[in-house]
Amino acid sequence: MISYDTPDWDEELDAIGLICPLPVLKARKRLLTMAPGQVLRLLASDPAAVIDVPHYCNEAGHSYLGMKDLGAHQTYLIRRG
Repeated sequence: MISYDTPDWDEELDAIGLICPLPVLKARKRLLTMAPGQVLRLLASDPAAVIDVPHYCNEAGHSYLGMKDLGAHQTYLIRRG
């Protein structure tokens, strides 16, 4: 099980303050530079990211590992497919 609070991910992307579709577009760009199986921790505050991130993962062949709501923003864990 991956933890949201300890660095069990390979890279982190801060997209806090960006609005749709920028969090997903930036995650896509970062994931393209990562090796298959590596995990990206995405930080986002856009309310649409709750829908957009899992949908993007499903469409792009990545594993959506989950989301944690931290109030002002959320953290998403994505394993590159």
